[in-house]
Amino acid sequence: MPYVKTQDGTDLYVKDWGSGRPVVLLHGWPLNADSWEPQAIALAEAGHRVIAYDRRGFGRSGQPWSGHDYDTYADDLKTVLEAAGATENVALVGFSMGGGEVVRYMSRHGGAGVTHAALIGSVAPGILKSDANPDGVPEAQLQEIAGQIAADRAKFFQSFLRDFYGVGVISHPVSDPLVEQSWNVAMQASLHATLEAAKAWGFTDFTPDLAAVNVPTLIIHGTSDATVPIGATAHRAAQGIARNQLVEYSGAPHGLFATESDRLTRDLLTFLGG
Repeated sequence: MPYVKTQDGTDLYVKDWGSGRPVVLLHGWPLNADSWEPQAIALAEAGHRVIAYDRRGFGRSGQPWSGHDYDTYADDLKTVLEAAGATENVALVGFSMGGGEVVRYMSRHGGAGVTHAALIGSVAPGILKSDANPDGVPEAQLQEIAGQIAADRAKFFQSFLRDFYGVGVISHPVSDPLVEQSWNVAMQASLHATLEAAKAWGFTDFTPDLAAVNVPTLIIHGTSDATVPIGATAHRAAQGIARNQLVEYSGAPHGLFATESDRLTRDLLTFLGG
């Protein structure tokens, strides 16, 4: 099942490893499903069936002009689950913008087949600063990001990915080749999809979706996340999701799948019972 065709004819590249209880890994912006590989291998070896796919417009998936919104992303997830025959005892794990897909699927499709959810450095319930979300990112800053991407995407992602992984003068939690690899993946995405996806994760309010997340939910976030502020997202998600376990990684940046790879893998395996 290397490709699945969505309702509007977009081809989604799907990785399907192992057998057992389905665990669906939803990647962050501007990467692809390969970013999950350390966790995917461990989960598959522990007896889970791991399904991960490249979001429309990114990686090896098709690059349509339309559909870069969370209703369509949730519909794409539903299509992948159905094509894979993953209709029961499913765990959804969303990183960064992928967390938005998790909560929107739960509300838009009634959480069909899902028994567990995990939000890792997730944008839900929203990062836009407002009276209700004072710890969020100001609209002007989000607009500036879009302008920088449109003007010189290559330059923008060089600095963005260093912040993403918490790379600084002293701190160096990941290697330079890993940052370079992420840059290469980001540059393979459609520029239009990159901009539209940023608009989706930056301006979508998932607060109404949280009540639909009625399954045990693991929330993991780095306290030094400079990309998705913990106060705007994980803390509010924990207030809005009834059956949650919030785990804060002290001093950790955004790209937890790489910077805290072993710990994240252990926490996911414990949560999923493997």
